[in-house]
Amino acid sequence: MKAALVVILLAASALAQDISTAAAESACGPSDTQFAIKTKVSDHPTAQPDPGRALVYLIEEQKFRAFRDVTARVGLDGAWVGANRGNSYLSFPVDPGEHHLCTDWISEWLPGGRLVSLANFTAEPGKIYYFRARTTGGPSGIGDGRWEGADGASIDLDPVNSDEGKLMIARSVLSVSHPKK
Repeated sequence: MKAALVVILLAASALAQDISTAAAESACGPSDTQFAIKTKVSDHPTAQPDPGRALVYLIEEQKFRAFRDVTARVGLDGAWVGANRGNSYLSFPVDPGEHHLCTDWISEWLPGGRLVSLANFTAEPGKIYYFRARTTGGPSGIGDGRWEGADGASIDLDPVNSDEGKLMIARSVLSVSHPKK
């Protein structure tokens, strides 16, 4: 009897996790979308939101470089809006209201092949919002080039204040991306 109860509780817990994971990841876009990305040095113009809308900057801060720059896709409310590569940034307009932001990192070196980080915010017309997607991880061992893997790799998505956001943009390059066909 106790064994059956344990099995039922574990199954219910797994189902709840699957449902909550699916709901949380609904902020991302379709998993098979890939991006062509170019980064370019920019004079970092100060963009202003379109009338009646808000503007979001998402800045990738890569804390290591093992093989190549990390590509982080950026999703909003279930659709991809672009991608960053390495220490770069992108911006996009949003309508007022509640939004769900997603960033992910896909690599065969990651546990399960993908790491996801999520945030939500309520946009107000005329406001500018700054978020940092920080990727961490790197090679392990002493000069042997092995990947640290599951224990050391992460992607975190956090809001940052406007002063920090402007500084991060000034230290980054502009990312221009479009979905691959």
